[in-house]
Amino acid sequence: MSAAPPRTLEDDVVDDCARLIRFDTSNFGGGDSRGERAAAEWVAEQLTDCGYDPVVLESEPGRASTVVRIAGSDRDAPALLVHGHLDVVPAVAADWSFDPFGGEIRNGEILGRGALDMKDMDAMMLAVARGLARDNVPPGRDVVLAFVADEEDTGEYGAGFLATKHRELFEGVTTAIGESGGSPSYLSNGNAVYPVATCERGTAWMRLTAHGPAGHGSRPAPQNAVATLARALVRIADHRWPTRIIPAVAALLEGVEAQLGTKVDLDAPDGLSALGDLAGLVERTTRNTLNPTMLQAGYKANVIPSEATAVVDGRILPGTEDEFFATVDELLGPDVTREFVSHAAPVGASHETAEFALIASAIRAYDPTAVVLPFCMGGGTDAKAFSTIGIDCYGFAPGVFPPGYALGDYVHGVDERVPISSLHAGVRMVDAYLRSAPHVTEEQT
Repeated sequence: MSAAPPRTLEDDVVDDCARLIRFDTSNFGGGDSRGERAAAEWVAEQLTDCGYDPVVLESEPGRASTVVRIAGSDRDAPALLVHGHLDVVPAVAADWSFDPFGGEIRNGEILGRGALDMKDMDAMMLAVARGLARDNVPPGRDVVLAFVADEEDTGEYGAGFLATKHRELFEGVTTAIGESGGSPSYLSNGNAVYPVATCERGTAWMRLTAHGPAGHGSRPAPQNAVATLARALVRIADHRWPTRIIPAVAALLEGVEAQLGTKVDLDAPDGLSALGDLAGLVERTTRNTLNPTMLQAGYKANVIPSEATAVVDGRILPGTEDEFFATVDELLGPDVTREFVSHAAPVGASHETAEFALIASAIRAYDPTAVVLPFCMGGGTDAKAFSTIGIDCYGFAPGVFPPGYALGDYVHGVDERVPISSLHAGVRMVDAYLRSAPHVTEEQT
């Protein structure tokens, strides 16, 4: 009887992704989650079987993360952090055409919640770690792998906990990769570019409060708290934030224009159309935003309440925080106060670094024609926590999707799935990146 063929990265990443999806790690927010401990322990078991020495750390009961350091060939080089979150947003099974936590493999895809956000990257991390052990080859430098809880809420129980309470795990780490970036986006002329995140907008979730005298609903109420707050919310909703082109976005547009052979006029009615898949990404990162998301007031139809509250979601481009909050206060006026529900400053790293070039080389190892450009994330990731301890963070969780693939519909949406071909491409890029030797500058020695 012939021996079974040796395992490959491609075999491992598919099996690991399907298995991870079968852990229901739904994060409902506000400290309410499930399954993170079980998933973290399973990851630790896989790493232990490879000969590594992972640790599982709980911030609160059940809120667990797994961290392991893999010794590199150059122990003096600055270390690298690779982070991925194990939690997912909830899925209402009745809305799906398959079990969201079944991890089913069908028609060349793996189906289930987290397939794209981000158990695909978790599987790549695990598969590459297993491949390094199988080949008995160290990475080019020390690599810290962190499989974390709670990214889909505030990160307090995951990356935030690790960065503040277990900083020793990241000794010597200067750079990190995490979600998102490294997948091709297709322009209007069919050309593909690979955006890699170098920065992300800050987050300001704020509770707004208006006060006024309580009274009977049948009487005039010129200082009605509900009306005062409503007028402020209308001002917020109607405000048109000015365009601000930060360096990462400028570099992205410059690279896109080179591919298109023409200038991109963002102020033209159809200026974004030439950007193809990148249109939404660029639109979210050329200005700040502030959106009302929650509203609450009163307890009875005939009682004028003394207080009305709302919650707004603000997203802030790097370098514009002072301008943003000054505008918020102007829009609110003197009769509405604000307080933070959650606040994380914008973060950013330069795209003109040896590290960015190393990421680009890993992408080109898979696609020699790849055009790799920086971009700014419109939302937020665990990079915000890790940047607070001096780590430069990049968004590189690669994959390859065909033109027109409904990526945006599946992430946080219904019937999430990932093509197996994308996993195969992504794991090869991550493997090439981790095996490569970093360029060490004189300042780092």
